[in-house]
Amino acid sequence: MFAPRPDIRPATVEVFVEGRPVLVPEGASAAAAVLLAGLPAIRETPVGGAPRLPYCMMGICFDCLAEIDGVANRQACMVTVEPGMRIAAQRGARQARPGTAPEVAA
Repeated sequence: MFAPRPDIRPATVEVFVEGRPVLVPEGASAAAAVLLAGLPAIRETPVGGAPRLPYCMMGICFDCLAEIDGVANRQACMVTVEPGMRIAAQRGARQARPGTAPEVAA
């Protein structure tokens, strides 16, 4: 329906997805970079190990959890790319960050 003007090219940013350089449009999400990289999966489910890729692209489904610049459990669809950003697959069950788990009464 809407097409970009052929004479205008958006600025691109180079990021690294699983160590491979990927050029993505400036302002795109890390999830978009994952999809542009053509990976088969960015994370696996903790119980069955089923592969997952970004799905909803708006922070609802958590299928895009990834390690971004060394920080695990980031929702890739909610993170804007920056030059040199490193995006890696999320492996195994996610761990709660210290101080974020609810206290359990004894």
